[in-house]
Amino acid sequence: MEKLLITICGRAGSKGFKNKNLKVFCEKPLVYYTLSAASLFKAARPDVQVDICLNTDSQALADLVAAKYPEVVFLPRGEALGGDTVPKMAVFQDSLARMENANGCTYDYVMDLDITSPLRTAKDVQNAFEMKASRPDLDLVFSVTESRRNPCFNMVRDCGDHVEKGIDNATYTARQQAPVFYDVNASIYVFRRDFLANNTTGILWDGKIGVSKMLDTGVLDIDSEEDFLLMEVIAGHLFKTLPEFAQVRDNIRE
Repeated sequence: MEKLLITICGRAGSKGFKNKNLKVFCEKPLVYYTLSAASLFKAARPDVQVDICLNTDSQALADLVAAKYPEVVFLPRGEALGGDTVPKMAVFQDSLARMENANGCTYDYVMDLDITSPLRTAKDVQNAFEMKASRPDLDLVFSVTESRRNPCFNMVRDCGDHVEKGIDNATYTARQQAPVFYDVNASIYVFRRDFLANNTTGILWDGKIGVSKMLDTGVLDIDSEEDFLLMEVIAGHLFKTLPEFAQVRDNIRE
């Protein structure tokens, strides 16, 4: 049986949006949406051994998770991994090493689910995992959305006193001619265990990467109160119109 470690990582506080990991989203704690999606994935894949851990320096977040999801292993985050400039991969590596040491096992994959992505369906999680599991040549699969702009056609870069084309040698006259670009939405990462464990740079691009597409309106970067409120409006619509989004909300433990 293959082994998967799901990591959920969150720092105490946030300079952009204070205590965003502790927010209540559409009347339920924000982190519970991620835990619900993880539990739906685990139930759908009994052929995979799934362990879930929370890596955080926030005792309030740890208590919130333990209140309804006591099976999630709490990994207190050390001060060295709490800074603004610490690569997320270092936190993933810390989680992997500690969980393997505690459980006496070697995982095949590590999946990270971002707390600030509440509009992630169970199918999104399954798609990302299945993409990586079916592609042993890939070191990493991460979630993306289709980009609404293209640097080869309708994006520009700031050159001080003027702007220029996003990509210098792009000569396309129609968007359809340009190469396809995606927005990396940071919702789901699925690593090949050895690539993650042996990485020394903290840079994702060192590996061969595949992508798993998600609905573009389902994920916004939550960096402000305005972003959060807008996401709640979108959530209200998706919960009413698309059952796969309502499933994650309705699966949250009471």
